[in-house]
Amino acid sequence: MSVNIHTHATTNKLLLFIVVPLVFYILKTLNFIFIPLFGALLVALLFLPLMRYFSKKEYNKMVSISIIISIISLLLVAIFIVMRMSAREILSADQAFWDTMMKNLNKVLVPVIEIMGIEKVAGEDNVSSLLHSEAIVGFMSGKIGPVLIAIRQTVVMLLMAVFFLLLLMAGSINVQKVMENTIFKKRIPSMKTFVILEKSIVKFIVVKFLISLATGISFSIACVSFGIPFPVFWGTMAFLLNFIQMVGSIVITIVLSVFGIALLPPGLGVVAFIFILIAIQILFGSVLEPIFMGKTFSINTITILIMILLWGYIWGVPGLIFSVPITVALKTILEQFPKTRIIAQIMS
Repeated sequence: MSVNIHTHATTNKLLLFIVVPLVFYILKTLNFIFIPLFGALLVALLFLPLMRYFSKKEYNKMVSISIIISIISLLLVAIFIVMRMSAREILSADQAFWDTMMKNLNKVLVPVIEIMGIEKVAGEDNVSSLLHSEAIVGFMSGKIGPVLIAIRQTVVMLLMAVFFLLLLMAGSINVQKVMENTIFKKRIPSMKTFVILEKSIVKFIVVKFLISLATGISFSIACVSFGIPFPVFWGTMAFLLNFIQMVGSIVITIVLSVFGIALLPPGLGVVAFIFILIAIQILFGSVLEPIFMGKTFSINTITILIMILLWGYIWGVPGLIFSVPITVALKTILEQFPKTRIIAQIMS
C-alpha cells in the first residue's frame, strides 16, 4: 500500500514538471488571446463593485454597462487631451530651440562616442555618427518589421480586450464560476477567494494609478522648476511608463536626465535636477507604493523580481504590467489549499 502511495506521489510530481512548462508555453503561444483577456479582466474587476451597486438599485443591465463604458470613454478622452497638449508643446518649439538642443546634445554624446569606439564620419556631428553606427543601424534594420507587426497586434488585442470586457460586464464570462468548476470544485471557497482577489486587484489598480499620477505630476513640477521644456509631455510619459514595472521608471528617468543635461548649463543645477528625478522615483516607487500595497499583498521582493522577469519573457511589456496582479492572484489561490500553502508562505 505504501509503495502505491509513493508511486502515486512520484507520478504526480512528474506530471507537474510536464504540465507547468506546457501551461507557460500555451500562455506564450496564445498571448494574443490571454493578454487582452487578462487586461479586460483587470478593468472588469475594477468596475464590478459599481455593477453590483447598479444591480441592487435594479438598473437595467444594458444601462449599467452603458454607464461604465461612458466612464471608461471619459477617462480615455482625458488621456487623449493630455497627450494632445503634450504634442502641441513639442510642435510649438521653434527651430532655434532644436538647434540649441542638438548642439548641446552633441557635447553630451562625446564620451558615449569615445566609449563605444565609433568613428566620426566627415561632415557629421556626434548625433548623426551615433545613429549611423553599425550597432545602431544593425539593431534598427532588424526591428522595423517586428515593430510594424507589434503595432498591428496591439490594435487587434485592444479590440479583443473591448470584446472580452463587454462579455465580462454582461456576465457571459463569470470568473467566479470558472474558478468554482475548474479549481475549487466548491462554491463557498471559490466565492471567498474571488472576493479576496477582487479587493486585492482593485487596490493594486487604484494605488498604481495614484502613484503613477503623483509621479507624473512631480516630474512636470520638476521640469517647470528647472526650466525644462515640455513639462506636460514629460509628466505624461512618466505617468504612462510607471505602469511598466521597474523598467518604465528607469527609462523615463534616464531619458529626462539626458534631456536635462543637454539643456541645463553645467553645474549644480544639472546635478540637482537629476537628483530630484531619482528622489521622486525612490519616494513613490520604492517607499510609498510598497507601503500602500505591502499590507494587502505581503509578497517579498525576490518573488516580485522573479515574476517580473518570467512574465516579461512570456508576454513582453504587457507581462511587465500584469506581473504583480498575476502574482497576487497566484498567491491567493495557493493559500486556499493545504498542500500548496507552503509555496504561498515562501512567496510572502
